[in-house]
Amino acid sequence: MTQDEMKFAVAQAALKYVVKNTIIGVGTGSTANFFIDALAKIKNDIKGAVASSKVTSQRLESHGIKVFDLNEVKAISVYIDGADESDDSLNLIKGGGGALTREKIVAAVADQFICIADESKLVTIMGDFPLPVEVIPMASNYVKQQISQRIGGTPTVRENFVTDNGNLILDIKDLKITNPKSMETELNSITGVVTNGLFANRGADVLLLGTPNDVKVVTV
Repeated sequence: MTQDEMKFAVAQAALKYVVKNTIIGVGTGSTANFFIDALAKIKNDIKGAVASSKVTSQRLESHGIKVFDLNEVKAISVYIDGADESDDSLNLIKGGGGALTREKIVAAVADQFICIADESKLVTIMGDFPLPVEVIPMASNYVKQQISQRIGGTPTVRENFVTDNGNLILDIKDLKITNPKSMETELNSITGVVTNGLFANRGADVLLLGTPNDVKVVTV
């Protein structure tokens, strides 16, 4: 199976976690796009969705799926999204597409978080994928200095990119993330940081992993 075929397979497998007659959360990225296309087939089974980005909202609406503002809903039954990396404990790095803040908010509200990915995303120690950090523009240099002093790694501003919230992304390279929960908390304590792409204090509940043979279900 190709990588796209594995993404298609996990997107189809994620449909069984969709709770009927509820509002669900939908993430951003190539794997999430496969899920949105699959969700269109059962769109009448749900009330609608909360999107984690403008791009996702547009794709949902193009399929005739009602999109809600998060402030309009009382609950989200399940959040389904991809990841850039996952470890065996289902701690994640997300934000390669720059939607990490809204993704983290929707994941926090949801009763359950289902992560869908191909097998290349599962690693022993995270950090090969640069860790995104969303920052207030005026604080970018200060945050870079603080990251270098307190966390390590090499933070650089993502070129020609602005988030849906009007902020910048710093991508931290050269990390070996052995304690993702404490690193997530430490990064978020730096003034000027909106949030970072570690989903560890609220990681995934289930990881659906596409492999060449089938979809593997990983839980902790």
